Amino acid sequence: MTGPPDRTVVDDLTQDYRAVLLRFLPRRDEAAREAAYELGRRAFTSGVSLLVLCRVHHDVVLEVLGDALPEHHVGISANAGELLLDVLGAYDMTHRSVLEP
Repeated sequence: MTGPPDRTVVDDLTQDYRAVLLRFLPRRDEAAREAAYELGRRAFTSGVSLLVLCRVHHDVVLEVLGDALPEHHVGISANAGELLLDVLGAYDMTHRSVLEP
């Protein structure tokens, strides 16, 4: 009998991204933004590519939209896009700090 499959870095990132997004959507406060920044930094240092990070965002947003009322879809999409920019901004800054001499 085999146990559950081993979790990957992307599995953990997806789980954490979902938690951060659900925290960010109703508040968009500084604590939620800091969690987004940490996700971006962690994604980079874990070797997750930008494409995979964008796919994680896409999949999580689709999941959240599937659970939401249609009249909330536009607001969720807009706020989720704002979160993605925060995550990608931290990813980019971390990437640049590695490249700079």
